[in-house]
This record gives sequence, C-alpha cells and structure tokens, in this order.
Amino acid sequence: MTTDFAVQIIYNGVILTILLSMPAVGVGLIVGFIISLFQAVTQIQEQTLVFVPKIVAMVAAAILVMPWLATHLMEYAARMFSGGLLP
Repeated sequence: MTTDFAVQIIYNGVILTILLSMPAVGVGLIVGFIISLFQAVTQIQEQTLVFVPKIVAMVAAAILVMPWLATHLMEYAARMFSGGLLP
C-alpha cells in the first residue's frame, strides 16, 4: 500500500462521512433557523426551546434517510473489502 492510496482511502472516508451527515445537519439547521425566527418575532428568549424540536427533527430525518445511508455505507464497505479502487 502506497502513501497515495492511504490518503485516497482517508479522503474518501471523510467525504462519505460528510455526505452521510448532511441530511441530519441540514434539517437541524433549518429547524433551528425557524425556531430562532419564531423566538425573534415573539420575543420569547427561552434558550432550551430550540433543543427538543431540533433533536426530534434530526432523528426523524435520520430514520427517513436510513435506507440511503445504509446503501452508501454498504457500497463503500464492499469496495474496501474487495480491494477495488475507491472512486
């Protein structure tokens, strides 16, 4: 195994991690923005109001995209164990 191949494996792993985390992070960002906007409009300054809806939305998003996540992880693992070149 060369250094370039090891760097390619690490790079692809990091890119896959970022790609798979984006649905939950995106939903958390959108829900957090909506709740912050609601707090600004109503002048409710409760700091804990954001956490529960954001966590519930992120878990729901993770459950909804679970087949897509599993497909990408299984394809990546199959490429790793088969010794094929990673894209």
